[in-house]
Amino acid sequence: MSSGIVLHHLENSRSQRVLWLLEELQVPYTIKHYKRLPTQLAPLELKKIHPLGKSPVITDGDLVIAESGAIVEYLIGKYGKGRFQPPEQGNVKNLYYTHYAEGTLQNLLSNWRIYGMIPERVPWPIRWLIRIVMTKTQQALLLGTIEASTEMVEKDLEQSPTGWIAGGAEPTSADFMLLFPLEALPRAMGTRIPPKIKAWVNSAHSRDAFQRALEKGGEYVYAKRSEAST
Repeated sequence: MSSGIVLHHLENSRSQRVLWLLEELQVPYTIKHYKRLPTQLAPLELKKIHPLGKSPVITDGDLVIAESGAIVEYLIGKYGKGRFQPPEQGNVKNLYYTHYAEGTLQNLLSNWRIYGMIPERVPWPIRWLIRIVMTKTQQALLLGTIEASTEMVEKDLEQSPTGWIAGGAEPTSADFMLLFPLEALPRAMGTRIPPKIKAWVNSAHSRDAFQRALEKGGEYVYAKRSEAST
């Protein structure tokens, strides 16, 4: 197995937040790119790296680590040199949001997307009916909790003295984990994204490390490289 860190990077995926973190850490790494299949699934080639064939996954020497949260915590712990840690008063909030990002918010948004995709996968004569059913399902089962989640995150960002979720001077694991679901939030909320969440996403996207991550990661559906970085 290759020495050093290798990020197995799937386009338009959770892998982008790991790429952002790697650029913030400024550690040497290699990136291997993977394209989605026409079905939008990951290519089977990723199963050679990890049995589930999902991204992100990193290798660090002989170590293979999957799952965004595990990767983020591993990289900060091993390579952070004390950076990207929350202040003492933000420890619990950082812990909560690091796990909430995938355990709750991303789960809701993934289900929202799946329900939205189902009508396109059924025979066209009944597509209109399935679209109505799936829209009502989204609204009945998901929308209320997504709206409550949005209000909660907005309130906590309002209370942050720095704009980062745990109130520190730099992003922490909670911020790296929240990147993907907060970028995807308009899928469910449309234009009803509150100001602090908008500002948080813009702040993350404007960081030099994130812009370098965009350059190295390739086209990304949720962000574009700024003119200043090109």
